Amino acid sequence: MNKIIIAIDGYSSTGKSTFAKAIASALDYLYLDSGAFYRAITWFAIENGWIDPGGTPNVTAIENNLHNISISFRKTPENGSPMTFLNGKNVEEAIRSLQVSQSVSAVSVLPCVRDFVDRQLRKWGENKGIVMDGRDIGTAVFPQAELKIFMTAPVEIRARRRLNEMLAKGQNATFEEVLDNVEQRDYLDSHRSKNPLSRADDAIVLDNGNMTIPQQMEWFMKLFEEKWGTRPQ
Repeated sequence: MNKIIIAIDGYSSTGKSTFAKAIASALDYLYLDSGAFYRAITWFAIENGWIDPGGTPNVTAIENNLHNISISFRKTPENGSPMTFLNGKNVEEAIRSLQVSQSVSAVSVLPCVRDFVDRQLRKWGENKGIVMDGRDIGTAVFPQAELKIFMTAPVEIRARRRLNEMLAKGQNATFEEVLDNVEQRDYLDSHRSKNPLSRADDAIVLDNGNMTIPQQMEWFMKLFEEKWGTRPQ
């Protein structure tokens, strides 16, 4: 069958990236984490002092310097997982920090940032054969995507997942801090003025609150077979 675009949207910490990577691997597609773009720009802004202690970004400074940002991805030789590079520097670990998580929603709501990232994402998807996850992939970036999935899960479960990921990487945080961050991101993502988080009319909802990764993949395999009459090998 011809290659397609698979758009996976949903709330933060629903495991969109893990799910999308597994799908890309099963289909031998390219995986692209749109959130890494926003996190990289946020990290760039933090490093340059363009976000004040209260979390408010300097919109003018960020907008005037977007042309100085080059974001790319390289696979690690160990397991082939994608690593994010900003202007040639590996920032994969830095952009997953709580500091970036606490500021990324305020940066990602900026229209100039969203336009910049959307242009980059569309270039990556020109040849199809791509799995992309984010907040507005199926509604704004690729409304023509052949398959759209919207992921959700209870907020407490999502916060626990996020905390476990951070602790596994040696990052310190409390459950209360992470829960507060997830709730704030939900609100900001859903209430931003440009392309807010929402489910596309033709997106299929996946509530994975009580599902393992293998269970999610079995769900996807059945969905894929129903739509195209075959299972990925």
